[in-house]
Amino acid sequence: MLVMLPHTGGIAPPTSKHLLIARRRIDAVSVSDTNSSFPSFIPKEVEKVKDLHARKMASRMQRLPVQLSGLNRPLLSSCVRPLVHAKTNPLVLLHGFDSSCLEWRYTLPLFEDANLETWAVDILGWGFSDLESRPACTVVSKRDHLYQFWKSYIKRPMILVGPSLGAAVAIDFAVNHPEAVDKLILIDASVYAEGTGNLSKLPKVAAYAGAYLLKSVLLRFYATNLTFNGIPFDTCLDWVHIGRLHCLLPWWVDTTVDFINSGGYNVLNLIKQVKHETLIIWGEDDQIIDNKFGVRLHSELANAFIRQIPDCGHIPHVEKPNDAAKLIMEFVKAESQVLTRSMYSHPNKCDLVYLYSLLWTCFYLVFLVIFSAIR
Repeated sequence: MLVMLPHTGGIAPPTSKHLLIARRRIDAVSVSDTNSSFPSFIPKEVEKVKDLHARKMASRMQRLPVQLSGLNRPLLSSCVRPLVHAKTNPLVLLHGFDSSCLEWRYTLPLFEDANLETWAVDILGWGFSDLESRPACTVVSKRDHLYQFWKSYIKRPMILVGPSLGAAVAIDFAVNHPEAVDKLILIDASVYAEGTGNLSKLPKVAAYAGAYLLKSVLLRFYATNLTFNGIPFDTCLDWVHIGRLHCLLPWWVDTTVDFINSGGYNVLNLIKQVKHETLIIWGEDDQIIDNKFGVRLHSELANAFIRQIPDCGHIPHVEKPNDAAKLIMEFVKAESQVLTRSMYSHPNKCDLVYLYSLLWTCFYLVFLVIFSAIR
């Protein structure tokens, strides 16, 4: 099932040039960095991670108390807080299915360098929050968690960024709490699956068996190679360690099964209810979700722009962080409803249709004016 493929969370471009850059990033980890101080709630296996950016972001993670409906005490929710505080509305970064905010390790620093106030938040049930009490991890509880987090700490309309299944989380949240959202950014959005489908009907024994399989190094290694072709064995293994760190927490299996059995996200009927200005970003070579769904999403949203990133797969913010960050920052800083088109190297099909329609309309109006004058 496409929506259930775990995020591998690594930077893995398909070209040899980018592979060389990725190797240099890993080789750049110094001996002193192996002594990084990590929060006590991060599994000790983080010490095996070689990626400097992942280590640095993991060292910044915090848990903040969030009071959820039905819980006697606040839930300690994991996130990376902003280094920059601005008067403008903040960026809030979600992540994909069975992932964590570590997948933003390459892009978050770019936003901070541009003086954007940026939060990276773990979705309830995934990431590194304290779920010892085994709270419900349904769509409703995930929405309530994000809302209570926003209400307690962010307190301003946010530019909500959702990659993959995180796009469904963002759409569900924006429709139910429109006052909390300024703009939406949806990246290779997984929004057309009808929840977890037949998986929700599995007996609990089978669901737990599936969760343990999802956690396995072998499956994660396979998923990483499927998503990113041609990466060296040691690089792939490092990304596997990063992508499954949160799976090593003692409650991960229970919360994963709870989500699967709950039916998951089905936002098909919510898409057309979104009124917020939205940027859709899609990796042109996404092998997980076809970019035709990006075109469909663009046509169904009332106020959306779509941009493709060439030579890029399903996770642009880690595969092409500079390109993804540039698109996001231009959209965030746009002062009008019209996004500057000159920043893109080439138009996509949707842009050409728009351009041709605009030119034909102008031609038709000019023709009417001339025809009226002659008469």
